[in-house]
Amino acid sequence: MERSGGIAAAPARQGFAALVRAAIDPATVLAAVRDASAGGNVLFLGTARSMTAGVATRALEYDAHESLAAATLDALRQTAIARFGLTASAVVHRLGHVPVGEAAVAVATSGPHRAEAFAAAEWLMAEIKRQVPIWKGEDRGGGRIEWQHPESAPRPGGGP
Repeated sequence: MERSGGIAAAPARQGFAALVRAAIDPATVLAAVRDASAGGNVLFLGTARSMTAGVATRALEYDAHESLAAATLDALRQTAIARFGLTASAVVHRLGHVPVGEAAVAVATSGPHRAEAFAAAEWLMAEIKRQVPIWKGEDRGGGRIEWQHPESAPRPGGGP
């Protein structure tokens, strides 16, 4: 994957993990996990939506502890490969401003069968939200950003 908009990336081994500030190219993420031995290839895109719990969202803002986030994404990716018997896995998370309709995160997995690839993609998304020090803010308009998760981590600007 070209990382001209990227800020951190793990070495390519059975896929890759990266943090980027530019739009995510889903085809490139999926291509990174394709393999002749894989019968199942899964691509999940988490996109910025216009409504959250009935409240309008104009865009998303992401901030991170970048070096720790990149390392954690790669560790989770490698764990998924071992845990689910995958051929490969790729994870890309966008930082900064993400307009409604654009991808904020992409997870691609490949394995001998679809069941493992789907299960791994779902597990990766759950663990990314739970473990990776990336903070999501929902732009509600008028300069108001509501920061979301992870709830236990400090928020950008040092707030609780």
